[in-house]
Amino acid sequence: MRSRDYGHDVLAQPERRAPRKPRTVEIESDLVVEDADSGYCGAVVGVEAGGVMLEDRRGRRRVFPLGEGAFLLDGERVTLARPRPAAPARPSRTASGSIAVPGLPARVARASRIYVEGLHDAALVERVWGDDLRIEGVVVEPLDGVDDLPSIVASFQPAAGRRLGVLVDHLVAGSKESRIAASVAGAHVLVTGHPYIDIWQAVKPSSVGIEAWPRVPRGQQWKEGVCRALGVAEPADMWRRVLGAVDSYADLEPGLLGAVERLIDFVTEQP
Repeated sequence: MRSRDYGHDVLAQPERRAPRKPRTVEIESDLVVEDADSGYCGAVVGVEAGGVMLEDRRGRRRVFPLGEGAFLLDGERVTLARPRPAAPARPSRTASGSIAVPGLPARVARASRIYVEGLHDAALVERVWGDDLRIEGVVVEPLDGVDDLPSIVASFQPAAGRRLGVLVDHLVAGSKESRIAASVAGAHVLVTGHPYIDIWQAVKPSSVGIEAWPRVPRGQQWKEGVCRALGVAEPADMWRRVLGAVDSYADLEPGLLGAVERLIDFVTEQP
């Protein structure tokens, strides 16, 4: 009768497990290891073809060949391996989402220009599209409003190779702005705009840290009304908050993004 305590054959040799393969550790500067054969202990100070240089605490250096399980790390037998090459860095992007071109100098300014309504508009365009505009050689200039746009366009004298793009606030059907825009539009002049009362409103409320832009009653100055509703003392303080909230195109409303992109394409198009 077979004993349950001794298995099938009490005289059989026990199974031998295969020795565990030493763990692989990437070589890095100042890694302290011990050569398993000689007991020499030191910090990694260099890597040569097929070997690693160790420096002991007395400053003496020796080179040991790399091999499987050739070193001890905290008493554990390990295999040292050269560091794997870093993966190529993905191309970074500008704030507008374009692929960045590091080190490329700014292009000499084109004759074509983009005009925007005021310093805040110019600062916001620079914040998001500045890198792209410098590469394309496009200068952005602020206007003091659109009332004088016909005379400004006439003075600019648009032509092939000298195009003019204009970004207008609150460009909606039936507005004063839309009538002025229609009066200056032509083959070498493109007027685009956004539907927002002010360029501030083209920044997403969530980026600024508010639920929505306050509704300001007709007849009141919009910026001052926004500041009162949000408890901000001065429009200048609110503007710093708005501009500081913009890191990329993702912080802007689509209505502004499309308008600016159209202008850039227009003024950089080859005649």
